[in-house]
Amino acid sequence: MRPRYPGLHPRCLRLITGMALASWIPALACAPLVVQSGIERHQGQRLTSTEEIRYLLYLPDGYGESRETWPLLLFLHGAGERGSDLGLVAIHGPPKLIESGEAFPFIVVSPQQAEGGWWSARSLYRLLEHLMSELRVDRERVYLTGLSMGAFGAFDLAADHPDLFAAIVAISGGEASALLGWCPFMGVPIRVFHGELDEVVPARLSREVARQLEGCGNEVELTIYPGVGHDAWTQTYEDPALWEWLLQQRRRDP
Repeated sequence: MRPRYPGLHPRCLRLITGMALASWIPALACAPLVVQSGIERHQGQRLTSTEEIRYLLYLPDGYGESRETWPLLLFLHGAGERGSDLGLVAIHGPPKLIESGEAFPFIVVSPQQAEGGWWSARSLYRLLEHLMSELRVDRERVYLTGLSMGAFGAFDLAADHPDLFAAIVAISGGEASALLGWCPFMGVPIRVFHGELDEVVPARLSREVARQLEGCGNEVELTIYPGVGHDAWTQTYEDPALWEWLLQQRRRDP
């Protein structure tokens, strides 16, 4: 079964281009969840004078009616979802579940990398900084997940900002260059998933990164799915236990 959260339903997935948030935040609570039609597109400002980032944004039902803070999940897609069509971002992962009718009790941010590009830790951090200043985010519960290329990008981002995330979920990825030879984020709970028969990114890379992170004192749980290829994310994200575990995690003092 997929995760269900009574009283919450997905009404607030938006296609956002750029960074202008203040003018439309009050209207988010009534946005329909449709990726190919009915979505409002927002043309915003650049991150810098030369840099822009597109992303999907989901706000949980009740966000607009309360003043409480909410956990935030940053999802990084794989290489196949790069480009200029934000609908591609919803092919896999949390945005796919949201589109299919799942509800999450946290803010979900799903940026898109440009065609041929690689995740930039600097750009992702700028995006998070902006969203955390504009939205009511529980800064003790900021979570990070990515699949394939997104898993590599997640480790790069976490290595640059080790005190930001309460937990990390990496799927079908491996060891980012930022992790080589040192322990950038000690104490962060991490779950690593991989398909045993993955011919795109070998499962040994997840085994290696899990071994290194355990040696750094992290709480690491490695899952290798027997008989599964590169797509280890579908069954991972559809497991309600993953989301229940994630929501229990809070940022730990360094």
